Amino acid sequence: MNRVAIFGKPGNGKSTLSKRLSAATGIPLHPLDSIVYASDGSLVARDVYDKTHTNILEAERWIIEGLGPMASFHQRLDVADTLVYIDLPYPLSYWWVTKRFLKGSFVKPEGWPDGSSVLKGTIQSYKTLRRCPAFWNSEFESKLQERSNAKDVVIIKSVAQMNQFIDSVLSGKVGV
Repeated sequence: MNRVAIFGKPGNGKSTLSKRLSAATGIPLHPLDSIVYASDGSLVARDVYDKTHTNILEAERWIIEGLGPMASFHQRLDVADTLVYIDLPYPLSYWWVTKRFLKGSFVKPEGWPDGSSVLKGTIQSYKTLRRCPAFWNSEFESKLQERSNAKDVVIIKSVAQMNQFIDSVLSGKVGV
């Protein structure tokens, strides 16, 4: 495990899992939100994003958390040696997006891009969740499983499985 792509729908705990995995392994973490957005919350120019993303992919070790533009997502899946797909139940995803919004009304969520509205981000997360079944579905999961011949593929469907994955990394049962 040297190049790890972590992805899934909004409100699935990608950021939390990524931080825990980075802390447990020492692998540098690159949240896509910090690459996609400038410090004022605006989108960075696509060529700037592409260059930053490519530079990260060329490194020996990284964890990239998030989806980002589709071309870069597929590029990341090709380069990564470990793919972690978090596919928690939709009610939990909606609850975690709502919880992030409620907490974000008082304190900026950790890792949230500076200058980016928590309200707008929450609305966008709800819209994205509504569209997710068209992308994050059994067909996607089947295509992901096809990659398991050449890569480690981890599919997490519950909070318990997420915790078990981190525990397996900490205990050395998953190669670091």
